Amino acid sequence: MRAFLSFVIVVGMSTIALTQALPAPQAITDPKQISSKPNAQVEKNLSIEKLYMTRLVAGSSWSPDGKTIVFVSNISGRMNLWTVPAEGGWPTQLTISEQRQFSPTWSPDGKWVAYQSDYDGDEQWDIFLVSPKTGQVVNLTNTREIAEESPAWSPDGRFLAYTVKPKTSSTYEIDVYDTLMRQVNHLTTATAKDRGTTGPVWSKDGKWIAYTQFQAKGTDSNVFVAEVATAKSTLVTPHQGESLYAASDFSPDGKHLLVTSNAGNGYENVGLLEIATKKIDWLTQDKWEVSGGNFSPDGKAVTWTANVDGNSDIFVHNLADGKTSSLPLPKGVNGLGGSESAFSRDASRLLYHHNGPNAPNDVWVYALESGKSHQVTHSLVAGVRGEDMVAPFLVHYPSKDGRWTISAFVYMPYNLPRQQVSPAIVYVHGGPTSQTVNSFNRIVQYVVNQGYIVIAPNYRGSTGYGKEFQKANLFDMGGGDLQDVLAAADWIKQTGYVDPKKLILMGGSYGGYMTMMGVTKAPEVWAAGVPIVPCVNWFTEIQNEDPVLQQSDLATMGDPEKNKALYEDRSPINFIDQVKAPLLLLAGGHDPRCPKTEAQQVADAITKRGGKVELKIYENEGHGFSKVENQIDAYKLRLTAAARYFSRGVVETSRVVQTTLAWSTGIWRTPGRRSHFYSRLDGKFAGQRCIPQQN
Repeated sequence: MRAFLSFVIVVGMSTIALTQALPAPQAITDPKQISSKPNAQVEKNLSIEKLYMTRLVAGSSWSPDGKTIVFVSNISGRMNLWTVPAEGGWPTQLTISEQRQFSPTWSPDGKWVAYQSDYDGDEQWDIFLVSPKTGQVVNLTNTREIAEESPAWSPDGRFLAYTVKPKTSSTYEIDVYDTLMRQVNHLTTATAKDRGTTGPVWSKDGKWIAYTQFQAKGTDSNVFVAEVATAKSTLVTPHQGESLYAASDFSPDGKHLLVTSNAGNGYENVGLLEIATKKIDWLTQDKWEVSGGNFSPDGKAVTWTANVDGNSDIFVHNLADGKTSSLPLPKGVNGLGGSESAFSRDASRLLYHHNGPNAPNDVWVYALESGKSHQVTHSLVAGVRGEDMVAPFLVHYPSKDGRWTISAFVYMPYNLPRQQVSPAIVYVHGGPTSQTVNSFNRIVQYVVNQGYIVIAPNYRGSTGYGKEFQKANLFDMGGGDLQDVLAAADWIKQTGYVDPKKLILMGGSYGGYMTMMGVTKAPEVWAAGVPIVPCVNWFTEIQNEDPVLQQSDLATMGDPEKNKALYEDRSPINFIDQVKAPLLLLAGGHDPRCPKTEAQQVADAITKRGGKVELKIYENEGHGFSKVENQIDAYKLRLTAAARYFSRGVVETSRVVQTTLAWSTGIWRTPGRRSHFYSRLDGKFAGQRCIPQQN
């Protein structure tokens, strides 16, 4: 058991030059090189209940004095706010609610923590304040038909900026709330319906807010700087053609913005934008995905993260001598923490999150002078051992049309004989503008422990591989990207481990759509399909989904009348008679992105023709499941259904189950058709058809 086990990293940061490209990781291209590793000590039959008693840890924020950290966790069974000493120790629950809470940010005077919370997953967020001393909670916005998200305090603590979207609107705006006068001022207004504003960033003097304005297609954006007193905005990233720009921080003197953009070489890189001249001095020139972080409080350094084929590292760049140092962290997904900044106010420490294949997401603190890290939160509890988890192989294979190299992660169970007897799952991420990365995934680890091989492809349209790759499925949803998924199935069968008659296709959100496309367009390949919160009919999807996603779908699929033939061909509901595999569909009752009626259409159609289908709707959930009892129930359903399909080959009767699981006592979070690029900056999920990361 590794509960509350802390270890220290004592290694000097390695230094790289600006001109040196980040090294590409070694990837396997020959399926025969995949092998199952022997491990006599691995725990067999790991239970899903035990895995889901490990904790989920999300956003974090420093207290002003640097002594305490507030973070989001489901320790109680719900995603609530907790505090913990920055040096480590026993966490204290700050909020108690049945509803999920995200984006905590500590006020500069230390009196309040702002956060957002919605209602049973409906994404109609309100902004709340909670007192760290008394636990008093105030619903600051209390607007049931308007969503307010991503709170950001002004440096003096008087004002709170946040994004605003009425339920019937397709546009995000930015408001500023005056906590002294208790009035709201609109920083942006009348944004075009196919655009939205996000990511408010305060200047250190509190006079300016930088924000990003994105277009619905997800291929173009701009950065503006607005004067708070007059609400006058100035464009600071004028450009020709389509490029992405986003701001993450102001320099202490207010003269520069730290920006992330793909305008330089077609890949996301970090630069210093001089506001007066609107010129960018590029700090990185890599061909991966580099994302800006923060300026140090003295303005002498900046941070960024670099995602290299699914593994992310943290870097500190000295602006005086141009040297860039990487933090000595384990492989996986390492990301900057902190709401206002990852730096503590005295610039001595960095708050970060580490997440790897054998370790769930946790909060860590890095001391810049000593080069040591210490763990602050401890997610791997309930008797779950990291050594029982499987680290994936990174693999590359060519797309069927020869245009792209597709990256994927392959998870192999321990102690498998190289015989073609094992079942395999093709696990498809959502988005499509998202990416499968080298992170801890409970459901993947669970099914691998039960003997399933898993391949998780980053099909065309995924983020992390440059502008052209991300744009490759525009106006071709369910076309070339589906072929990349089918190629993953072909590749994994060549390892010599997989029984080709035991292939399962599984995915959530856009991955659920891809699952439905797979079982209708290539029905002979699959033994079973598990579409989770899927969309299945482009016509009804656009009618019923959130207006932001509606604009995104129109921008990426075209006009439904002019492109009617495309809409019909890429709607799997039209080919439901081709389905041969039994299906298990899971949906959320309050899902605003892929409404439950999408899954219901499939269940009704298959039931009508006497096919094999199960549908379960969790009425107190949205786009993905945040309540742990629902997570456990849903994932147990997946594996038991698969076992039943393989043992009997048939399902005797169709079952449509509608349930509400709402516990009164707690025992016990993916961007989509709005680019993952913006979601990384503001923490929102809106605009993307992807399940929030809660695996």
